[in-house]
Amino acid sequence: MSTAPYLIGYARVSKGDDQSNAAQLRALTAAGCKRVFEESASGGRWDRPRLQEMIGQLRDGDVVVVWKLDRLSRSLKDLLHLMEKIEAAGAGFRSLTEAIDTTTPAGRMMMQMVGSFAEFERAMIRERTMNGLAHARKAGRHLGRRPSLTGQQRAVHTVVRHHIAQ
Repeated sequence: MSTAPYLIGYARVSKGDDQSNAAQLRALTAAGCKRVFEESASGGRWDRPRLQEMIGQLRDGDVVVVWKLDRLSRSLKDLLHLMEKIEAAGAGFRSLTEAIDTTTPAGRMMMQMVGSFAEFERAMIRERTMNGLAHARKAGRHLGRRPSLTGQQRAVHTVVRHHIAQ
C-alpha cells in the first residue's frame, strides 16, 4: 500500500509590493500542503533563501505545490532549472492554477513541451544574434569592446615599441 505524497507549498509575493501571501496560503492549505515556505522576494531572483531551503529539504516522493507558476519563477530558464532540481530530488511539481502536475504522465509531457519551446526560443535568439553579427561585419562595423587606446595613442605605442626593439 503506497502512502500519499508529502505536499510542500511555496508562496511568494514580490518584495516591496503591498501584497499578502494570504490567498496563496489558503489555496495551498486547501490543496493539502503539510508545510509551506513563504517568501517576499522578486520572482526574477535565483538567490531566494526560502526557495533554496525548500529545494534542499526535498525527499523522494515529495511534491512541490505552488498556487501559480509565476510564484516559483518569472524566468522560463530559471523555471526549467528549478524543475530539474525538483526532479533530481525525486520530487514532483504541481501548479494549482495552471493545472500542471509532473506526477502524472500528462503533466510530465506538458513540462517537456514547455522545455522544448524554451530550447527552440534559445536557438532562435542565437540564430538572430549570429545573423546580426554577420550583417554588422559585412557593413564594416567593429564588434566587441572599444579599443582602450585611441588611434594616436596606438601610433605612438607602435613607434615606441619599434624604437625599443632596435
